[in-house]
Amino acid sequence: MLYLKEANFEDVEKEFEFVKNTPKDENGFTNPYFDCTKDDFKNDILPRIINYSKGVSLPDGFVPETSYFLWDDETIVGWFRLRHYLNDFLRNGAGHIGYGIGRAYRGKGYATEGLRLTIEKAWDIIEEDEIYISVHKDNPASLKVQQKNGAFIHHEDDKEFYTRVKR
Repeated sequence: MLYLKEANFEDVEKEFEFVKNTPKDENGFTNPYFDCTKDDFKNDILPRIINYSKGVSLPDGFVPETSYFLWDDETIVGWFRLRHYLNDFLRNGAGHIGYGIGRAYRGKGYATEGLRLTIEKAWDIIEEDEIYISVHKDNPASLKVQQKNGAFIHHEDDKEFYTRVKR
């Protein structure tokens, strides 16, 4: 069974393994924690991720962001980040949702279902009438995932498509 679960201390071991194995930057999904140690993750990074979801101790220019892990039964297969609202930087860039699926789990529908579940959560959190997402032009699979979830291309530049999902 597929489900989203907020980052938490109960699942710290599996969360750490997934985060550690997620590249620093792949197709626009960034992972600032890719080279962390288990102790750093447990004692510093995970508490920070949880605080960010509550809007606590945010660095300048950041907005509250909840990290969800996509689970298939007892296995984490993806990581979805939902920003609670947009500033100008996010409105003109990454948008509300960023996501990555573990390499071994790609091409199996996890991104489509994980994004659907994240969009459901987004409507309970965000106030905007549209969800903003972006995707690298060289990542057609992710664009299809977004379009399967009701996204349309709003505009583009040389590197990105900027998509929207209407309420």
